[in-house]
Amino acid sequence: MYRKWTMEMIVLLLFSLFVYAATTKLMDYKLFLVQMNDQPFDDKYSAALVWGLPALQFVIAGLLIFKRTLLVGLYSSLVLLLVFTGYIALIKLSFFDHVPCSCGGVFPTLTWMQHLYFNLFFVTVNVLGIFLQKWHLRNAPPPYDQIELLRSTH
Repeated sequence: MYRKWTMEMIVLLLFSLFVYAATTKLMDYKLFLVQMNDQPFDDKYSAALVWGLPALQFVIAGLLIFKRTLLVGLYSSLVLLLVFTGYIALIKLSFFDHVPCSCGGVFPTLTWMQHLYFNLFFVTVNVLGIFLQKWHLRNAPPPYDQIELLRSTH
């Protein structure tokens, strides 16, 4: 019971994060484009990222809500969170010549350091979700149709 409740909370947190992040980006498309153009990479990627990033976040959120795709969704969300976290770490390490404002994140008022902690929290939650889901898949009884198949072969 405890694992199931914990897993449901993890999925709800990750789902909410990705849906919220994608929705806020699309609700103010022009602002998001300006923020993407302010990032320290070539502006030719901005238009693709402004549409592609929210679309990817919606797809990942969708993967998280179905049992069959939950593990894929968890791994996908972890990869995206690690990419964001790595980008923030590079900014904090002064890797780029230009440090953009942190206003393009999920919560515009957070500093880059606060964004880093926020992302590390969600990375931790995500990893816990992967472990719990893999444990569940290893220890769950087989589906009813597989039980019938096993009975008919013996």
